[in-house]
Amino acid sequence: MARQDQILMLDPPHELKFRGPFTDVVTANLKLGNPTDGNVCFKVKTTAPRRYCVRPNSGVIDAGTSINVSVMLQPFDYDPNEKSKHKFMVQSLRAPPDMGDMEGVWKEAKPEELMDSKLRCVFEMPSDSDKTHEGDSNKVLSSSLLKSESSLPKSASVSLDDGEVKKIMDECKRLQLEVQRLREDNRQIREDDGLRRRKTTSMSPPVSASGTAMREEGLTTRVLAFCVLFFVIGVIIGKLAL
Repeated sequence: MARQDQILMLDPPHELKFRGPFTDVVTANLKLGNPTDGNVCFKVKTTAPRRYCVRPNSGVIDAGTSINVSVMLQPFDYDPNEKSKHKFMVQSLRAPPDMGDMEGVWKEAKPEELMDSKLRCVFEMPSDSDKTHEGDSNKVLSSSLLKSESSLPKSASVSLDDGEVKKIMDECKRLQLEVQRLREDNRQIREDDGLRRRKTTSMSPPVSASGTAMREEGLTTRVLAFCVLFFVIGVIIGKLAL
């Protein structure tokens, strides 16, 4: 008994075109449509299984729906004088009502229940005019991107991602702790100097008081510098938040 005609609709129907360069994975898409009122099982096979990766390579297409199959050609050294002999075959059969294991369905299928379609593979390299057109398109795209970036609001152009904002916040916290530590050191120094003054009032020369004053002035200057730095960072964060 002769096999049935293919009930699935294939797009493209006869050949899969792969467009180079072939130094990277090249993908061709195959659309399988089920125009019937019942589910249809399908399976995709190739004469060069080591050269291609097919996803999905089998499954069930529901009634009145379609599925896209990605055929990925692995990188290889392309020879324009060598014609491709690779072929693909799409097998299908009507899914039984009580369908269980997919492999079991295919094993139990009778030859007259199977339907198939064959497609040949075609390798194409882009012509010089296509390369020029692609280069011009890339230039136009780059120019459009630059214009769109220049037209962004100032607040958007200086926006930072979450990681950078977190780093700034962590730095602010560290500065806060540093200022607090300096204040505590300054207070401790004052208390120590007060005790020494009370113990050695009669023996302490006037110069020590001026030296202490210089140390206090230096610490106060450092505290003010950190406060100014913290204020500047706070202003920057405020602008970014706008």
